[in-house]
Amino acid sequence: MLKQILLWVDVAAFVIVLAIDIAFRSHTIYWFIGLTLAAATFPLWIIARLQLGSAFSVKAQAQRLVTSGLYSRIRHPIYLFGCLAMFGAFLALQIWVIVAIWLAIVPIELVRIRRENRVLRAAFGDAYERYRYTTWF
Repeated sequence: MLKQILLWVDVAAFVIVLAIDIAFRSHTIYWFIGLTLAAATFPLWIIARLQLGSAFSVKAQAQRLVTSGLYSRIRHPIYLFGCLAMFGAFLALQIWVIVAIWLAIVPIELVRIRRENRVLRAAFGDAYERYRYTTWF
């Protein structure tokens, strides 16, 4: 229940920030590119989160191996689409300090991905390795 509430809080915050930005910002090429990227990837982030369902956790845990939906092609769609949606939103906002902070966050996300890979490999062994070789990222 708490996970779903946090998901919708994220959605609401994203929509509010973009609405404020649309109303008050001059629309440069960065705004259009950022908004397009965010609009394309944010729904995919939501879909990935919903498809992960009860297997979602903030800390890497191996509850079950999800291999359907977006997960049938991409091992870590939440990380991928979440980072791209954030980058698009930050680019649209054109606050370059925030874009620089995003650049610092990406390596942290890569560390989290590696940790999650280790946890999943330890829990699911050969099944995870087969899955890993049939998916990207």
